[in-house]
Order: sequence, then C-alpha cells, then structure tokens
Amino acid sequence: MSTFFSETAWICLAIPMVLCGTVLCKYKKSPRPVPSWMVCLAGLCAVCLLVLSPWWGLILFSLSCFLMYTYLSGQELLPVDQKAVLVTGGDCGLGHALCKYLDELGFTVFAGVLNENGPGAAELRRSCSPRLSVLQMDVTNPVQIKDAYSKVVATLQDRGLWAVINNAGVLGFPCDGELIPMTDYKQCMAVNFFGTVEVTKTFLPLLRKSKGRLVNVSSMGGGAPMAKLASYGSTKAAVIMFSSVMRIELSKWGVKVVSIQPGGFRTGIAGSSDKWEKLEKNILEQLPREVQEDYGQDYILAQRNFLHLINLRASTDFSPVLRDIQHAISAKSPFTFYTPGKAAYMWVCFASFLPAGIYDYLTERNIGKNGPMPRALSMPNYEKKAT
Repeated sequence: MSTFFSETAWICLAIPMVLCGTVLCKYKKSPRPVPSWMVCLAGLCAVCLLVLSPWWGLILFSLSCFLMYTYLSGQELLPVDQKAVLVTGGDCGLGHALCKYLDELGFTVFAGVLNENGPGAAELRRSCSPRLSVLQMDVTNPVQIKDAYSKVVATLQDRGLWAVINNAGVLGFPCDGELIPMTDYKQCMAVNFFGTVEVTKTFLPLLRKSKGRLVNVSSMGGGAPMAKLASYGSTKAAVIMFSSVMRIELSKWGVKVVSIQPGGFRTGIAGSSDKWEKLEKNILEQLPREVQEDYGQDYILAQRNFLHLINLRASTDFSPVLRDIQHAISAKSPFTFYTPGKAAYMWVCFASFLPAGIYDYLTERNIGKNGPMPRALSMPNYEKKAT
C-alpha cells in the first residue's frame, strides 16, 4: 500500500513538472508578454493543487496548462517569407511608419499614397528596399483603387496578397457636433468608412485566395464616445462594426479580420495650422445665424485649443501600434481587436460596461470643465429664458 501511495505521489509531482516545462518552453518562443489572465490562472491552479485532492488538483492543473499551451501556440509568428501586404495612407504618420517597419521585417509592401509625387512617397522610395512599391491610391477614388489592384496583381502574379491594412483616415476639425458642417461629416465618412469598404471589397478576392488577413485601423474614439469627435468617432465606430461583420462572414474562407483601436498618437491626422484656419472659416460661413449667436464666435475659434490638447497628450512613439499590427498579420491566431496606446483599453471598457452617467462624468473630468462655454450658456438669464 505504501508503495502505491509513493508511486501516486511521484506521478502527482512529475506530471505538473513536465507540463510546466512544456508551457515555459512555449512561453519563451512567444513574441508577446504573458497577459494578466494567464498569471491569475496559474495562481488559481497552484491554490487548487494545495486545497483539492491530488487527483482533482492534477486534472484542473493539466487543463489550465493545456489552455496556456494552446494560447501561446497561437501567438507564435508565421515566417515572413516576403509575404505581400497593402497599406493605405502611406504618405505620412502611422501609415508611413508602418510601411517602413514592415519593409524592414522583410514583407513585400505596397504603399498606397494620396500623392505619388509627394514628399512622403519620395521618402519611402529613398529609404526602403526594392520590395516596396508606391501606388497612387486615393481611397475615395474607385478608379485609382482598381488601378492599384491591377498593379498588385501584375506584380504578384500567382503569389497572392497576404494582408490589407486599411489605415488611411482624416480627422476633420474637432468641435461640437452641432457646429461641424455636413461637408465634414461626409468627407470623414467618405475616407474613413467608405474608403475602407471600397478597398476591402476590391482586394478581397486576393485575400480569399491566400487565406490572409484584413486589418482595419479604427480608433479608441470609435469604441468610446469622446466630445468634439462626432464626425470622426461615428465613422470609426462604423469601421469597427464593418470589421466585426466581415470577421464572421470571412471566417469560412479562412480570412482573419482584425480591428485596431489605437489611443492617442501624434500621427499628423489633425493637419496643419493653415488647415485649421480653413476649417474654422468654413464652419463660420455655414452656421445658421441663430446657432452662431448661441455659441459665439469666440467659442468656435477657441476649439483650436482642443487640437493643441490632442497633440500635447498624444504619444510620438508608434511602436505599440506597429507591433500590434505586426502581430495581427503574422500570428497564427491573432486577436480580434487590439487597443495599443495609453489607457485605450481602459476607456473602451469604461464605455462598454459603466453606466452612461458615470462614463459621461469621467470623460468630462478627463477633458476638463475649465474650457470655454458657449456664449448663450454664459449669460446669467439663459436658464430663466429657456424655461
């Protein structure tokens, strides 16, 4: 009997050691850090081994090791093998940095740009390898998109396109939704949403052939409502929903669809001071007199301070976004969405799970209550007049 128990004890010790060694070997090969849920699971398993009977503890521990091993196996990166990827919005900002990053990793990059004769395109040709090709592709121009498709097919022939990364986007002028002209709403939707859809539909036959990846760059503002971003946030929310639907529909073709929801990064999407002045003038010219009187010209012109605030808080280090996109196109089992950037995941969770009143309070605290007030709200008799 004692021999039986000693053998049982050795088995209970040997199996966890073998399983732990297997998981640790797989962890060393994983390109990403262990998430917090895996740390909690490991701690829970340790408690189970101490509290439960040996056999039940061993069963639960073995199950948890299997889950960890499966997760880590999915995080292994596939070989680059000069896989071909298309990136839109490669002129500047994140798209420009992404084209360079993927080229350095050994991918064959097709950089879609708004102006193939511009400085951004010239910089890509100068600094990147011959694997990178610059394509004239305004995502609001179906003719240019189809022409880019023909060039990609001619270049790749039977190799196939591994990934499409829809990155091109515009911000517009952040201000109250009532003040944003309809032309700005339509422009944001044309570039951020319809451009993404048009490029996706055009290049999907190549992705279905390669069983590759569709990566759509949305925004934290598409998952968490932010004041001043009515036009931009609405289009990015549409991109998130489009990605979710396409993920379900394309799974039967073996195509994986990923949504990237970055936080604040200084990408240059806000534009220059000259562009701000033009947008301000456009707002003032199109506002009805009653609306302009209620808000006041000083309030409208002060909205530029929000753009400065965005730039001050935004990070200039694109590496979190670049690494997540690399993981999205290279991992055996990419995540369905990524939220790179400081507090991006936290705000998306707040918007999803907190009561609306609490979330609104937190966003007001984050943006600050000391900003300018519309002229009508600054008048002492406004509330009496309204009632």
